[in-house]
Amino acid sequence: MILAMSVYKSRIADQMLAARLRRKGAVLIEGPKWCGKTTTAEQQAASVLYMADPMRKQQNLQAAKINVQQLLAGDTPRLIDEWQIAPSLWDSVRFEVDHRKGWGHFILTGSSVPPSTDEIFHSGTGRFAKLKMRTMSLFESGDSTGTVSLSELFDGERKPVSGNSHIDINRLAYLICRGGWPGALDMDETDSLAQAFDYYDVVCDSDISRVDDVQRDPQRVRLLMRSYARHQGTTATIGTILEDLKANEASGLSDNTVYDYIKALKKIFVIEDMPAWNPNLRSKTAIRTSDNHYFIDSSIATTALGASPNDLLNDLETMGLMFETLAVRDLRVYADALDGQVYHYRDKKGLECDAVVHLRNGSYGLIEIKLGGDTLIDEGAKSLTTLAADIDTIRMKSPSFLMVLTGIGDFSYQRDDGVYVVPVGCLRD
Repeated sequence: MILAMSVYKSRIADQMLAARLRRKGAVLIEGPKWCGKTTTAEQQAASVLYMADPMRKQQNLQAAKINVQQLLAGDTPRLIDEWQIAPSLWDSVRFEVDHRKGWGHFILTGSSVPPSTDEIFHSGTGRFAKLKMRTMSLFESGDSTGTVSLSELFDGERKPVSGNSHIDINRLAYLICRGGWPGALDMDETDSLAQAFDYYDVVCDSDISRVDDVQRDPQRVRLLMRSYARHQGTTATIGTILEDLKANEASGLSDNTVYDYIKALKKIFVIEDMPAWNPNLRSKTAIRTSDNHYFIDSSIATTALGASPNDLLNDLETMGLMFETLAVRDLRVYADALDGQVYHYRDKKGLECDAVVHLRNGSYGLIEIKLGGDTLIDEGAKSLTTLAADIDTIRMKSPSFLMVLTGIGDFSYQRDDGVYVVPVGCLRD
């Protein structure tokens, strides 16, 4: 087994990768750069091909054209890192899986979705399992005590929750700006905060253009990402974002240009919007179906705004929005481990639910995300109980739990109305 880091921090994705290797011939790991895809894959790989190795890249590309078997040969699971550099590898791996016995032959990693190409002929259905990696959750980075398990809240038993959080408001502001980048965890605070700025600069200056070989203006990318950061957790339209850009010295842009830039940012896993949840309700309320906007990590949003931890502490409204992005990231990591997805709910009467964790078996939990404080917790609990009361439990299950997920708070507890109040520093998968 290959060890790429002197100290490897266990990831939730480790177990997810092992499970997929047991049941599929190949596993595709996707996610943003620097989130740890290669390192995670290396822990379970028996041999590795680094397609982007500068010393061998041209040889690898040539071999992919004339002697692909040379690239695929090696002990299994064989890791092919940054496979999308030679898109024809997809069909070659798929063909090889078809002609080998057993499971777990290949791991493919990629930090961008490959462009449409005539080099890929088959979807890989039945041969590939996908695994989306994200930046590290607070539990993975050791910042959450993990005393409240999301999995246990879904198990059907109304167990009491308990456990203390060690995250105060100053620490939370730092964690929002630091993000979940693995390389930032063992650095001092100044260097760890700089990691997000380094990532942001690379995205704006090169990655957004390299993804599909379309040259894009780095300054426009920066302005767009700043506008997107201001609209975290909202369903702002392209038109709204465009007007925001025009108000901030980004003239000459069109709806199509903004859409093209956003699409490119999604391809390199910088943006991951949240789809709307559509429950069965007793009322005939019209449900809004637009996606909520989020960066894949809160540190991207704060970097785009040029906001430091002190800036957040001096503007708690903005801090609340940025905390929501962090909380959504953690919920997505934990939901992935439970084979679930995270949605949002909003209707035309103004009733909202920040996050709905919905599992494949139909179970779901309703979650409001609040920075903290009794007033905000009361508001969140009221919104949750109102929505839960309107769900048609004849046509779908009752919610497994209602939770107000807070940024700060000393401990987890359950209110008299049954709503759990859980600091993010207590939550785990």
